Amino acid sequence: MSDKSSHPFSAFGAALKKLRETHAKSQAELSGAVEVDLESLQDYEVGKSRPSEDILLLIIQHFDLQETEAKKLWDLAGYKEGFGEEQYFVNDDNGDPKTTKTVMISEQDVRIVYTDMVQVMVNNFGVIVTFLQGAGPNNQPLAVSRVGMSKEHARSVLEVLKKTLEQSDDLQEKSQKHLPESLGKQE
Repeated sequence: MSDKSSHPFSAFGAALKKLRETHAKSQAELSGAVEVDLESLQDYEVGKSRPSEDILLLIIQHFDLQETEAKKLWDLAGYKEGFGEEQYFVNDDNGDPKTTKTVMISEQDVRIVYTDMVQVMVNNFGVIVTFLQGAGPNNQPLAVSRVGMSKEHARSVLEVLKKTLEQSDDLQEKSQKHLPESLGKQE
């Protein structure tokens, strides 16, 4: 087996190791900071594998890299999508990406994703709730979030939603009862 096939990310690994050493961090410190096990970090540094995009973003943030350095590391990891571009992923029923579309997202919208449709799938392992928006190509519903949980947790989420909505309805009814009946009527 060639070194290229057993270590396909060797350029990325060398850059990551140099970055870590430049910042005087041990492998244990970096793995703890980005919450990956030490063996995975060692595999990254020798080029056996690469971190997920999320872990790579944590590494970039941990070292407080400037955009040009971050983009170089991103490219060395072999990710096709441009660094810093918001990406929207549409998943099939197995969670595999089908198509991608770049979407501009304002900073305000990052905190809350709005949805107008939901699909729920239950199997022996738990529940998967897929939240959708009718904003895709040809107005096809696009998955904006997929959340998996145990059946037990799903039941507790249902209970919390039910109680919260009931409380909201009660407050709304009480506030309407306190309005004078003659409000808006001319005498």
